[in-house]
Amino acid sequence: MKTVIIGGSHAALSAAAELRKLSAEAEIVIISSDRELPYQRPPLSKAYMSGKSTFEQILLRPEDWYATNRIGLKLGVFADHIDRGQKIVHLADGEALAYNRLLVATGARPRRLPEDIGGHLPNVHVMRDLDDAHALMDQMKDGARLVVIGGGYIGLEAASEASKKGATVTVIEAADRILKRVACAETADDVRALHHAHGVRIFENAELKQIVEDGGRATGVELSDGSVIAADFIVTGIGVTPDVALADQAGLTIANGVVVDRELRSSDPEIFAIGDCASFPYGGHHIRLESVQNANDMGLIAARNMLGDSVDYNPTPWFWSDQFELKLQIAGLNTGYDQVVTRPGARDGAKSHFYFREGRFLAADCLNDGATYMVARRILEGGKVLTPEQVADAGFALKSLL
Repeated sequence: MKTVIIGGSHAALSAAAELRKLSAEAEIVIISSDRELPYQRPPLSKAYMSGKSTFEQILLRPEDWYATNRIGLKLGVFADHIDRGQKIVHLADGEALAYNRLLVATGARPRRLPEDIGGHLPNVHVMRDLDDAHALMDQMKDGARLVVIGGGYIGLEAASEASKKGATVTVIEAADRILKRVACAETADDVRALHHAHGVRIFENAELKQIVEDGGRATGVELSDGSVIAADFIVTGIGVTPDVALADQAGLTIANGVVVDRELRSSDPEIFAIGDCASFPYGGHHIRLESVQNANDMGLIAARNMLGDSVDYNPTPWFWSDQFELKLQIAGLNTGYDQVVTRPGARDGAKSHFYFREGRFLAADCLNDGATYMVARRILEGGKVLTPEQVADAGFALKSLL
């Protein structure tokens, strides 16, 4: 079987490794537009940017792994279009690759500010790939002034790293609080207090009007109230959009990502989609998940199904964020929550916020509370019943439910 994988991130490598594990005969080729060997992206805004990890340490696989496992790797080349009738992927360099199964793992692209308000200026950055990380590392210096547009996890992680390097940091959030889309007010309050304690200014309900320009570079941001915040560089963390241009051109069904079924097949049964670009069934509707766990786990399931299995993808989502001395670990998905119960952790300063909907446990945000995170995750994975009353009772042992 010839399998072509488009994309070079976690999802693609997970699928390739599992395909080789399950089939010694499969022909596997990975097409990546990146010039570098496939690498982990989450550490870019965490350990790599802080200098705790080298590039070699964040590689998904060492260079010799590809030859050893007979996995073709085409770097620095784009897939131009997919001919579904002939089952051929045409590359931008003129090469054509035939496939029996095609895996789309094209990921997502960061949203950028519009050009007409200054989003194109050279010192206005996003945080997605290695080039972005290097550009920011060059500017995160003692005394530099950074303005972060967007109070989500990516923006706050960038704010944390810049502040640790001595930069003066201001975060601008258009919503009434940071983390509005992804976390409860209780978690947002804790994260805000953490940043304030480290000298990061956070402006909420603050609408960006335009970027102030001088000599072809951004020198600050003007808000809708007319105030101006000076900046030497700017980071925009305003979310991502699934990279579906290639799949859309091929005529696959698109709706907030490449629509797949429970076995991760697209509307073409010979084409699968995984990772940040895929919209899959979960809880009665389709969702996308932007996480390493989702990418890896989808890769494992897609590999099995491409080889003829019939396995549903049923994830228990988890995420994490590192900011200053905070390790935030998230188990589950809090969509539709109507109640939050806070529980102190065993260690000093540790705590967790538990989400419920109509009394049913959905998720937990665990702040420097790794032990509670592991238990919460196992409760979710095992389908155990956890009530708000049990969480609120400090004497109740959560582990007793396992």
